[in-house]
Amino acid sequence: MQGRSSLKFLLPFLVLLAGGAIYFSLVNSKTEREKPALTEKIWQVETISAELQRLSPAITLYGRIESPEQLKAAAPGGGIVEKVFVRNGVRVEAGQQLVTMDPRDFEAALLQAEADLRDIDNQIAELKVTYQANLLALETERKLLTLAEAEVDRLLKLAQQNLSAETALNAARSELGRQQLAVNSRELDVDSYPARLQILQARHDRGRAQLDQARLAMSRSDVRAPFDAIISEVAVAAGDRVSLGQLLISLFPLQALEIRAHLPINYIDSVQQAIANGNRLDASVVNRSDLGRFPVLRLAGEAEATGIDVYFAIESIDTQLRPGELLPLSLRLPAESDVYAVPYQAIYGNSRIYLVVDGRLDAIEVQTIGQTRDANDQVQVLIRSEKINPGDLISITHLPNAVSGLKVKTNDG
Repeated sequence: MQGRSSLKFLLPFLVLLAGGAIYFSLVNSKTEREKPALTEKIWQVETISAELQRLSPAITLYGRIESPEQLKAAAPGGGIVEKVFVRNGVRVEAGQQLVTMDPRDFEAALLQAEADLRDIDNQIAELKVTYQANLLALETERKLLTLAEAEVDRLLKLAQQNLSAETALNAARSELGRQQLAVNSRELDVDSYPARLQILQARHDRGRAQLDQARLAMSRSDVRAPFDAIISEVAVAAGDRVSLGQLLISLFPLQALEIRAHLPINYIDSVQQAIANGNRLDASVVNRSDLGRFPVLRLAGEAEATGIDVYFAIESIDTQLRPGELLPLSLRLPAESDVYAVPYQAIYGNSRIYLVVDGRLDAIEVQTIGQTRDANDQVQVLIRSEKINPGDLISITHLPNAVSGLKVKTNDG
């Protein structure tokens, strides 16, 4: 009975021991497999051989059409718009009628200015007549003064001989004083004539200016095109009441359009040197050869940290371009020596390429000069670097994980 209890207690341990023995037997009898060897991945790339060339680079700029001579016709005075003859975008010829204002709003000011000027002319004429009369009167007054002085002298001598009354002498002296005052007053009128004439002449000039201004406002109430142009804005309609200086219509001459674009700072010296040497630099609209070419006119007077504005002329007056329009321009720069032409996909970050050296990539920093087109009309980037030698292999396959030392294989093996 006791032996059966002991066997029952040892049985689980015997089962565990047998299982462990079977496990270790299976592990020791397992076939060993060789571990796979780690191999470096090789990336296949296309390459071109570096070749020094002399090429004319082209850069892409984004220009805006402007008109520095845009004319804005404003109301010469307050009034009513009588008629509008044109619409926005219409091409007009020199002398063509554009807008008219009601002339009655300007006739009253014109008539008043004419009346004021006539009044001043009459005052000047009256002053001149008065002056001549004062000259004659002054001569008479002086003669009377001489007689009064002689009468006083005569009565004074008689009084000294007791032959004249004191009252007669006093009366003569009073008359002499009054005559002296009359002469002084008349002399003042004569002497003040030049000053009074100048005052009236100044008023005459002011009245003439007001009359000319009224006539000018009258003529400007009929707005006509001063040159061949295109209407860019019509700001009023017939029946509108406008005030002095309010915009009526604006237009720009066909021969005065320009294109303004921002030239990056690293191209300023090249363009400036070409202009100084008298070389013509032309730009064309990308994918729009029908619009012709636009020569460089000038550079802006003030540069910015990122570059400077450059202006292009629009020589054709039959162009369909309008102010405010944005255009992508391709500007052809003077030829550059010692440059390499590579496809766009060879450039990383606009300033780095990879050479293939001993089957591995080697990063090289380069200077981007511009772009050009090859014989197949494919766009290529012009670069320059002292670290590139003719014959070096340049990778033209754009790898997203490209780094120096990456192992590659070229098409020729």
